[in-house]
Formats: sequence, structure tokens, C-alpha cells
Amino acid sequence: MSELHVEVVAPPTADRLLLLAHGFGADERDLAGLIPYLDPEGSHVVVLPRGPLAVPGTPGYAWYTWGPDGAPDLERFAASLADLDALLDEACGEHGVDRSGAIVGGFSQGAGLALALGLLAGRTAPRGVLALSPALPGPPLPVPVDDGAITGLPVLIEHGSEDPIVGVDRARALARDLEARRVPITYVEFPMGHGVAMEGLGVARAWLTAVESGETPSMPVPADPPEGPVKRVTTATFAAEVLQSPLPVIVDFWAPWCQPCRQVSPIVEQIAVMREGAYKVVKVNIDEEPALAEQFGIQSIPLIALFRNGRLERMSQGAKPRPQIEGDLGMLVIP
Repeated sequence: MSELHVEVVAPPTADRLLLLAHGFGADERDLAGLIPYLDPEGSHVVVLPRGPLAVPGTPGYAWYTWGPDGAPDLERFAASLADLDALLDEACGEHGVDRSGAIVGGFSQGAGLALALGLLAGRTAPRGVLALSPALPGPPLPVPVDDGAITGLPVLIEHGSEDPIVGVDRARALARDLEARRVPITYVEFPMGHGVAMEGLGVARAWLTAVESGETPSMPVPADPPEGPVKRVTTATFAAEVLQSPLPVIVDFWAPWCQPCRQVSPIVEQIAVMREGAYKVVKVNIDEEPALAEQFGIQSIPLIALFRNGRLERMSQGAKPRPQIEGDLGMLVIP
């Protein structure tokens, strides 16, 4: 039995069920504002659960937290998933809706849990999953999955191309993982940060209508846009791209949530274009590559580092104009 606090919107015309789980730091009321856009006819019982963990310093709640090392608490994630699984069974039973006909969805943490709930092996899958800016631990997927059982599970993922919290690369990778498992995936990006696009609500409404009409809508996950002048490197590629490079390498250590990093990014791109052939310029997302940040003692960002002959030679800390960054790195300053 679920012990979650739950609000339920049950119009008298409702004969279907939609479960919506909020994101980190919000509560059960957060997604209620989406109901008129997703269900203007009032055909759904909408179940709005509250995360079990109070977020200190805010009036909101969470489904799981992160440890000191930045890793998600997978034990708490699993417990919240079990709570939502039980809640879905209870809500379907109470309102006379078959679990296989329900839609589960959410935003951010809640969207990730909705995806996990839909993919979970050994349980009756819902009719579809609506994931708005999903935050899901992994890869790999944090739940056991029976690939043969999810080929009929429509999934809609909507994500912001400028999301500073859950990078768009993660959303694309998740969508491609599902696509490779032959899940009917619809993946849509909008020019926004970590949020819900008004245009996306129209897309979600159309998808919801199609799914509940018995369709399994899908479209190919689009290719990544061409990489810019600053190449992304990871822990796996750092040695080859940086430490073993015959050219000196400028490394931009950054993170999506860091606003000063966004100010510095076009400057780093400018340096890459101006110094092509003399320097290699790459970037490291420290959220995705914490081992590299620890290895080189990166405690504050943005930090621009110069590596030469496999060694960290000089650094420039903070958001600065291009000539100052070049001076900090010991480069001949180009006016």
C-alpha cells in the first residue's frame, strides 16, 4: 500500500487515468496547471502524488536525493518507484481503470520515475509514458527491463535544448537507448531550459489522444547537431585527446547549471577558431565527469586550463574577457 500524500482531480466525465509526478523541490500541486492543456474535456482522473522527502529550505519535496559524491541515492529512488507502483495499482482499482490503460507521466525527477515505472520488468505496463524534461539516474537504466515487453509502450520525451539541469545530451542518449530497444519513442526538443514548453503541451495533447485511440506514435530520434569548434571530451577520451596531444590543449571545465560558464563559452569558442592549428580546445562537463574534476582539483568553475605535454601547466579561473584568459594561460595575446 502506498503511503504517499495524493491529490486527485476526478471530473464526473472521467473514464481514464493519468498519473503526474512532480519534479525536485515542487509538490503535488505543481503539475495541476497542466490539466486544462492535457485534458480539456475532463476525461481523465488525474492523480497527483507528493514526493516523500521534504527539501530543506524550501516548501517543496523530492523523490530522491544525491550523496556527497553527487551520485543519486538509488535506494531511495527504488523506494519511491515502489510507492508509485503501489499507488498506480490502488488508483486504478479505486476508479475502475485497468492499469494497462493508464498514462503515467511527470516532470524532471517525476518524469524519470514515470519512465522507470513504465519500463519496469515483471509489472503490467501502462498505456504510455509522458516524460517532460526527464531526470533519470544512469546510464544504465536504473530498473530491470524486459525488452520484449516494452515494444508496444509509447513514450513521449520533451526536453529543452538549453537545459542547465539535465543536459540535452542525456535526454538524447536516453531516447536513443529506448529507440534501440524498439520502444515507440517520440522525442521533441524546444529552445528552453529546464521546464515545460507551452508548444510542448500541444504536442503532448496530440500524442495523448493518439495513444488513447490505440495508436503507437513514434518518430526517429534526430541526429545531434554538428559539433562546434570546442570538442566535448570524457573520462574515457581525456588521455587520448588531451594528455597525449601533440598540440597544447585548452580545456574548459564547465557545468550546465553554471551561468558564468555560459558567459565564457562563446569566448572559448572564439579562442578555438582564432588558435586553430596552434592549440586544441576542448570542454569537460564536470557533472558528467566528476572523476576528472577530482583528478585535477577543480573546485570552482568556470575554469580554463592549459595542458602541455601531458601536464596541467596553467589555469584561468572565473568569467573574464578573452585577453585576460589568454594572459592567464601564458599565451601571446591577440588584440
